[in-house]
Amino acid sequence: MPYGPVQMLVVGFDGPDFNGDVLAEFERLRDSQDVRVIDVLIVHKDADGVVHRVERSEPGGDALEALLAADASGEDELWSLDDAIPNESSAVMALVEHRWAIGTRDAIRSTGGVAVADAWIHAEDLAAAGLTD
Repeated sequence: MPYGPVQMLVVGFDGPDFNGDVLAEFERLRDSQDVRVIDVLIVHKDADGVVHRVERSEPGGDALEALLAADASGEDELWSLDDAIPNESSAVMALVEHRWAIGTRDAIRSTGGVAVADAWIHAEDLAAAGLTD
C-alpha cells in the first residue's frame, strides 16, 4: 500500500519521564482517516550523550528503526537523533502519514510540481507575527 506524505516528528522532554497523555494521543491518531501514526519510538539520552531506545508503541514496529539506520549510514547525513535531543532528556518520535494530503500531492505531481520547502510554523512564531495571542 503506498503511503501519503509522511513526516517524522520528534518531541523532547526534560528528564527521563513525561506524561503518558502524549502516547495516548498518538494511539488515538493511529487509525485516523486524516492522519495515521505509522510508528512511535521513545528514546532517552543519558548524561554521556548515548541514546537508548526505551519503548515502542507497538511490538514489531520497525519503520523508525529502519529510517534511523538508513540515516546513520548515509554519507551526507543531514539529521541525527543524537544531535536532535539534549543530554539527560527523553523524546517521543512519531512517523505520521498525512492521509489528507494524498490527493493534493498527486495533483501536484501530475502537473509537474515539486515541493521546494516545508516547515512547521510554531505557536511562538505565530504569536510573534501577531497572528495569535
